[in-house]
Order: sequence, then C-alpha cells, then structure tokens
Amino acid sequence: MINILYIEDDQEIRDIVRNALLKKGYNVIHLNSGNDYQQYIDDIHIIVLDVMLPGLDGFTIGQKIKSVKKDIPIIYLTALTAIEDKIKGLENADDYMTKPFDPRELIIRIEKLLVRFEKVSEHFFRVKHLDVDLDTNQIINNETKEEVILTGIQYKILSYLLKNHNQILTKEQIYNYVWQDNYIEGDKVVNVHIKYLRERIEKDPKKPTIIETIRGLGYRIKL
Repeated sequence: MINILYIEDDQEIRDIVRNALLKKGYNVIHLNSGNDYQQYIDDIHIIVLDVMLPGLDGFTIGQKIKSVKKDIPIIYLTALTAIEDKIKGLENADDYMTKPFDPRELIIRIEKLLVRFEKVSEHFFRVKHLDVDLDTNQIINNETKEEVILTGIQYKILSYLLKNHNQILTKEQIYNYVWQDNYIEGDKVVNVHIKYLRERIEKDPKKPTIIETIRGLGYRIKL
C-alpha cells in the first residue's frame, strides 16, 4: 500500500484530491498544516504539498524534509504561478503543479515519481481495485487487502494484457503467447479462460470493467 502525505488547508481542494487518490487505491494521510509532518515521515512514500499554509509555509516544509529524506518525492500543488515561485519550489521538490488542476494529471505525476524513486516497480500496475506486481507475481485487492490467487494460465493472460495495456490483443496473439502454439480459427479456449479469469478479478464478471471485450477484435486492459 502506497502512503501519501497530503498537506493542504483548503477543505474543498483537499476533498477533491483525497477522493481521487482513494479511488486509485492509495492510503492518504491529510494534514491542514505542516506542524506535525515529522511523526509521519518514516512511513510515507510521496508527499503532495501546498505552499500557502498556516504556520510553516510549504517551501520551508519541503526544504526541511529534503534535508533529511532525499528519497521521498515531493510535489507542490499550489496557486502560486509566478516563475520565481516555480524555481524556488523545484529547488527542494521534484515536481510543481499549479491550481486550478485536473486530479487525473496529479495522479499521473504521482505515478511517474513513484516509479522514478523506485517506490514501486515499473512492472507494478494499479487497475481498478487490483494492485498487480509482475516482479513478485502478486495480485492484491486494494479494497479488501486480500491476495487474489490465479492459475498459471490466468496469470499469463492477465500479465500479457497488462504489459500491452491500452492495446487491443487478438485471441490469436493471446493464444500464441500463453500456449506457445499456433491458433486455430474458431477455437474457444481463449474465451473460456478469459471468462474464468474475470470470475477471479472482476467485481461483476457479467459486467467486466478490467478486461474489455472489443467485439470482432479481441481484448484490452485500459489504464
């Protein structure tokens, strides 16, 4: 589970960001100011930080954190748009994002920093309620915290779709990869194993949201 320390005193913005992060399966620790950040710093993977805060300002907080924890990535999320502020922020942080903003962009920036700082592997995928780590071959339901167990074939299909995410893979491509054999047109074996795989990973296998069926073409996982 990735722990995000989020320091923001604006309630409306806080709720927007917090809800977006929770939906992606992150654990969010929120503070209204930076006065108590020290007690959380050892368990944090990344920090999202406002600048204009009560008490210590965000620039000071970022500088203090980086002086003792250089391996924790920091993203400033602030209304300060002047180039001087951006330069000052980037002197002691790893990214700088201005308000107004789209939470989807913030999440992408967070994910990039987590990979860059090796907090997660580039072979780690978060798709809906699943956290899939292809390095450890582990699949965790990030809502229930339970491990999802698949058969060897089911795991091969899922990993192949993830490695080629956002691409439509034909039944022939999947068959060739998983069974290392030539596909025979009309063979239903891929369909059957996709059905069983969905029963293991989808909340509602009859209305799948993880593995899409693209009629007449094949299957896809969108991230």
